[in-house]
Amino acid sequence: QVQLVESGGGLVQPGGSLRLSCAASGTIFSLYTMAWYRQAPGKQRELVAEITNRGRTNYPDSVKGRFSISRDNAKNTMSLQMNSLKAEDTAVYYCSIGPGDYWGQGTQVTVSS
Repeated sequence: QVQLVESGGGLVQPGGSLRLSCAASGTIFSLYTMAWYRQAPGKQRELVAEITNRGRTNYPDSVKGRFSISRDNAKNTMSLQMNSLKAEDTAVYYCSIGPGDYWGQGTQVTVSS
């Protein structure tokens, strides 16, 4: 059974930083593309960052240069370093394998002064 568990969310002031982590179990983690998505109230879930099994990354323009995704295949973990956070980054952040095949439970990120 595939399980994804996110951690690291919280409240941060605009301009601050947070690091999210995702721990995976029940799958051969190193074979798959992994991704972070987010969903703000009243909005559709959107891609934040993705990383292939070989480490190639992709970001939408909204976070490019501010967010950085990484993975550790030996530890079955993935991280998202978020810098220069803005109020519009406020959302529930989800990790996904596939991506889209399995989802974590989500972790809340709130950017507010």
